[in-house]
Amino acid sequence: MKLIIATIKPFKLEEVREALTGIGVRGMMVTEIKGFGAQSGHTEIYRGAEYAVNFVPKIKLEIGVADSMADQVVETIAAAAKTGKIGDGKIFVVDINQAMRVRTGETNEDAL
Repeated sequence: MKLIIATIKPFKLEEVREALTGIGVRGMMVTEIKGFGAQSGHTEIYRGAEYAVNFVPKIKLEIGVADSMADQVVETIAAAAKTGKIGDGKIFVVDINQAMRVRTGETNEDAL
């Protein structure tokens, strides 16, 4: 099993969600986050004063999938989230050692 962690631009969330449900992903966790990478923030003007925005709003997706689906999920996220501009995000794939669905007690791939 794999845990796919992706950071994407907020306005791409619905497009990514639709693409993932289209390939059979049954659930995901979504968190609003702030961060920076190559962008390293930017400046904005608010009420006539310029100030630095050091952290950029992003969305973090966490998706547990079977090993056989991991590559397809990564490719789907990358295609749906891509704008071709700086700040499109990152995708990480991590091994899951164990999973359990609390309600039913199902474990591992059955819990996904």
